[in-house]
Amino acid sequence: MKVTPLEKVARRPRRVAVGEFDGVHLGHREVIRGSDTVLTFEPHTLAVIRPEATPKLLTRLDVKADLVAALSVEEMVVIPFDGTFANRSAEDFVQHVLIDALNAREVSVGENFRFGHGARGDAAMLGARPEFATRVVALVEVEGEIVSSSHIRGLVAAGDVAAAGRFLGAPFQIRGEVVPGDRRGRELGYPTANIVPDDAYATPGHGVYACVVNQRPAAVNVGVRPTFDTGRGLLIEAFLLDFDGDLYGRELALEFLARLRGERRFDSVEALVEQMASDVEKTREVVR
Repeated sequence: MKVTPLEKVARRPRRVAVGEFDGVHLGHREVIRGSDTVLTFEPHTLAVIRPEATPKLLTRLDVKADLVAALSVEEMVVIPFDGTFANRSAEDFVQHVLIDALNAREVSVGENFRFGHGARGDAAMLGARPEFATRVVALVEVEGEIVSSSHIRGLVAAGDVAAAGRFLGAPFQIRGEVVPGDRRGRELGYPTANIVPDDAYATPGHGVYACVVNQRPAAVNVGVRPTFDTGRGLLIEAFLLDFDGDLYGRELALEFLARLRGERRFDSVEALVEQMASDVEKTREVVR
């Protein structure tokens, strides 16, 4: 799949799905279904319009692109969103982006999609245009709840990654580069690959999780390691099962399947090691 900035897009007939698509959850997937092009924004529009209200995002742009590509989409067109673009009217967006630049023949949006300066554009405005057909997708429900990025962020923050995965349609994931740690895990027999989470993105609540990391089962701790006085902040520590190798500097993709327990302080190193052994066996069961 091609990822193309709007200013470099080649004009051709398109079936376009439009939205932020943070997380590419089940509702987003329904909007995208049948489209050959996804039109999205970078950064998140709130980061420009109301920076104080910007949420912790579920997906980086590259992760979003990979998730969209898996839906058989041909191209993701990215609008570099800034103050100038935010001030463009809804009518201008329709005419100059959807029609002139993209040559949209079908436009697919969620029923609550708003666009243009002052959020004056909506699905009804799109539906009134004769140049393209408009597909308006109703909000999707799972387990009696509306599927939304904000609800999924709450689930992730609470550590309920299993429920988040059901709303996303795939495991919640984090990607990050492995950085040097204090090597304490190696001394305990459980060497970990350490990632410092980016504060701009959602991170599961403190605890131990069963994950798949670069297609390998892994027991992952998210937290501050209360058994040891490290003085370091929030860290993601992944113990890859049945793996022996150097991961420093590599980017890992962590897929969170289930929360095993909360993070807690142990009275002794021996008690911690015993619990870690239990966490590893539970991880094997979950991944299996």
